[in-house]
Formats: sequence, structure tokens, C-alpha cells
Amino acid sequence: MVASQGLERTEFDPSAADQETVAFVAELEARLSTVSPPQEVGIQAVREAARSGQSFFGPVVHSDIAADRVIDSPASGLTLRVFTPPVVKGVYLHFHGGGWAQGASDLQDPRLERIANECEVAVISVDYRLAPEYPYPAGPDDAETAGLWLARNAGAEFGTENLVIGGESAGAHLASVALLRMRDRHGLTSAYKGANLLYGAYDLTLTPSSRAWGDRYVVLSRPYINWCLDMFVPAERRTDPDVSPLYADLSGLPPALFSVGTVDPLLDDTLFMHARWLAAGNEANIAVHPGLPHAFPLMPLKASEQANAICNEFIRLAISRD
Repeated sequence: MVASQGLERTEFDPSAADQETVAFVAELEARLSTVSPPQEVGIQAVREAARSGQSFFGPVVHSDIAADRVIDSPASGLTLRVFTPPVVKGVYLHFHGGGWAQGASDLQDPRLERIANECEVAVISVDYRLAPEYPYPAGPDDAETAGLWLARNAGAEFGTENLVIGGESAGAHLASVALLRMRDRHGLTSAYKGANLLYGAYDLTLTPSSRAWGDRYVVLSRPYINWCLDMFVPAERRTDPDVSPLYADLSGLPPALFSVGTVDPLLDDTLFMHARWLAAGNEANIAVHPGLPHAFPLMPLKASEQANAICNEFIRLAISRD
């Protein structure tokens, strides 16, 4: 395991952030203040901006080691984007972020290729169905399908059964739900050796940090979060453990690394889920990164590189576990 089991108050002190990170976040917030927020331009415009390279993440770059394949699913086929490095010692099942309504399996190829090569794992990024066209339970159903398929076929497909699951934001939520469904519906409690969960949304009724965030727009804002939630699932369903895994029985889950920056409205989601994961009898570590915002793995910062290195070390250690 990597990162600290405990937390230090200094990690939450704004002065703990390095100057490069502080300047980058200030510039990003200033830039976003000049554009219409996603909930005003609409989901199709947001998706088109990302696909055309016009979002703040920049141009889309595709990997030469990635290939798409389709597996059977109740929804008549589920596309998986597979990154295969020269040496494969394990498999990392990945779910992208995007508020359950945007993003795609091919929009962060350079990062996933780097994980594949540095960790010597095949990376599988799941192109799950998106809201509002496909609201809950479509995304979780696809996550369950992918998780179950890999657990049953990894040996034959990749020559290894050393599996890690994870994702970012909505993707971390889907990875958690997939683990719970595989345990409860299929009796699988040891198929995955680790869960790499970055700044996930685990309580869709909103934790205190999200409720208090307000209109500040640094990748996310509270109105933006509410917009995504409304597309994904009705308010009356949000305390269902299958919707908000913070409410679930979390026993019998694999060791997890929880990562989050302090400039993120989902900070409390990670703090609370890490505590509940431990309280349920599982192994869990947490990495809190001073000054980093939501979506930090895709940002050109030394602090992001350090955070990514911690995640990669977790994956490497997880696939080597007996």
C-alpha cells in the first residue's frame, strides 16, 4: 500500500499547496469565469467541445497501443478500449469521469497508455452508456457487466488474474458500485486485488463540502454537480446504496487507495468513503493533495505527476499481492 493511512491537518492548509499549483488553479478559475457553464450550454455542446479538443483539457490524442473491442452485454454490446503494453502482469479496469453524462473511453489515451507501460498492466477503459439518454441504472449496469466479464475472462484473455479496478469522479463511483454488485449478485469477493478511486462521488445527496461549495467554478460547481445528478438519477433514489455507495455495507471489498485534492467540492466524499471502507474491515489508504482541483491527473503540474505516481505505485503493488 502507498500514501498515509492517517491524515494531517497541514494537508488541508491552503499554504501547503505549491506555487505552481496555486497559480494554475487561479488561472483556470479565471478562464472558466469567462465562458458559459456546462449547464447553460447543454450536454451536447459539452461533449462536442471535448471531442473537438476545445475543452480546457485540450486536443484529443489517440494511442497506438489502444484497440476497441465489443463484449456481450444486456444492452446489446459494450465497447472496451484496451491498452496492451509489451509486458502484461495484470489488468486495470478503468471507468472515466464526466458526471455520468460526458467523457468517453478514448479521451484520455496518453494517461492510460502511461499507466499501462509504467505498471505493466493491460488497461481496459469502459465506454459505458451516458445520461441523460441512458440514466441510472444504465451506467452501473455497464460497470457490472465489464467487471464481471473481466473477472471471468482475464486469464484466457490476458494471461493473468491480477486485477485492479478504478476510475475518476463518476468513474470512481461506478467502480465502487461494480464491486458491490459483483459481491452481492455474483459472490465475487476476491476477483480484484485493489481499487484505485480518485475523487469519487459516493453520496449523491451531496456531502457537506459539495453543499457548501456554491457557484465557484473550478472544473466543478454546485450548480454543475446538481445538473449532472439530475440527468443521472431522480432525487428520491439517491439514498439507495446502489446509487450512493457510501450508504452500502462495504465489507468484503479489496484494498483501496482514495485520492483527492483539497480544491474539490467532492473532498468530503473521499474523506467519508475512506473512513467507511476502513470501518467495514477493509484495507484503505488515502492521499490528500494540497491545492489540487477536480480532474488533476490530466493537468500539467508537478503535483499532478506526484499524485499520479502514487496511484501507479498502488496499482503495481496491488497486482503483486498474493
